[in-house]
Amino acid sequence: MLLFVQIIIGSVWIFHGLYSKLLRGIPRHRAIVARVLGERHADLATKAIGVGEIVLGLWVFSGWQRVPCAAVQTLALVSMNVLEIALAADLLISAAGMVALNAGFITMIWYWATSARR
Repeated sequence: MLLFVQIIIGSVWIFHGLYSKLLRGIPRHRAIVARVLGERHADLATKAIGVGEIVLGLWVFSGWQRVPCAAVQTLALVSMNVLEIALAADLLISAAGMVALNAGFITMIWYWATSARR
């Protein structure tokens, strides 16, 4: 079960980093970055965020230092959610839905991080 959870978490980060950001599969992600950081920086920042998300996914897949990994993921998700709601709420499908989904995702992350592997 824990391996399944680990695969889901890592895959979510890699999907959003690679498909949503680097390959521009979900253009709304770049639009949100543009709103938060400015149009001038949007392309580079979206790519950098995408690379960061891929790195997080690979970190999850590695299983190394799970608690610090969970803390970084939590900080990233909460920071992104706060900025998106404060500065780009009109670009979100549902701010409440995003928060609920990410709260569940953070719960899954911490379950994975704090469960002992045997």
